Amino acid sequence: MSPKKQHWKVAVLDMYEQVPNEGMRCIREILTSYAERHALQLSFHEYEVRVQQQVPDLSYDIYISTGGPGSPLDSEGSEWEQHYFRLMEDIREWNETAIEKKQVLLICHSFQLMCRYLGLGNVCRRRSPAFGVFPVHKTAAGEEELVFNELPEPYYIVDSRNWQVIELNHQKMEAIGAEVLAIEKERPHVPLERATMAIRFSDYCLGTQFHPEADAAGMRMYLLQHEKKNQVITNYGAEKYYSMLEHLSDPDKIMLTHDAFIPAFLDNAIFKRSLQQ
Repeated sequence: MSPKKQHWKVAVLDMYEQVPNEGMRCIREILTSYAERHALQLSFHEYEVRVQQQVPDLSYDIYISTGGPGSPLDSEGSEWEQHYFRLMEDIREWNETAIEKKQVLLICHSFQLMCRYLGLGNVCRRRSPAFGVFPVHKTAAGEEELVFNELPEPYYIVDSRNWQVIELNHQKMEAIGAEVLAIEKERPHVPLERATMAIRFSDYCLGTQFHPEADAAGMRMYLLQHEKKNQVITNYGAEKYYSMLEHLSDPDKIMLTHDAFIPAFLDNAIFKRSLQQ
């Protein structure tokens, strides 16, 4: 099936606060490859949200908001956040009445911000940083999620965070129609609640705690850094560290998530919207 519309506009909201990262490279490559594969005129523009306080207008079809450094709590009330959440509210209001809906993907830091903004749970610091390649598990809602269709149970993700979303407010979740799609791996020896790893906030907004854009090349570069190597070995042990490196060459681990997740999100945004036209 080909979409009726051939020119699509994607806004990439860069939340990295001008800190060097691999996430932006990966997102650019995924969007470029997707457009070539489907012979689409897909243009994307980047907006530096946190330092330059740039936000896009409502002329875009798809919005991808990235991960980023720092606390998702300390920026509350900041000027850039006010612009950012005004955009999110404008998109929500647009989707309430417009025929052509706009889809939003929130990654890691953006996911945490939205959970805090909507009061969906406790956004708090982890006891120790999570960094590396880990399995996550689909919930019952996740098993029905179209964007997860190509992913097994469990599927592997790149995790890189000091923060987490736990202790969900199920009353608020139900009020807005949000559903948990994925949760952390169960650790019977750790008496802590499993963190939420993905939420569908609405029919048009999906968020992940993990980095679906991450690829093996970027992750290998990080894992080989002395600081990151020591961090993983300290928190998880040397065996786990070398296991993570092995996972990077496994096409059924993070490269499957990289190849399947954001392309499936784009499929849902582009081909589902074409059916609405």
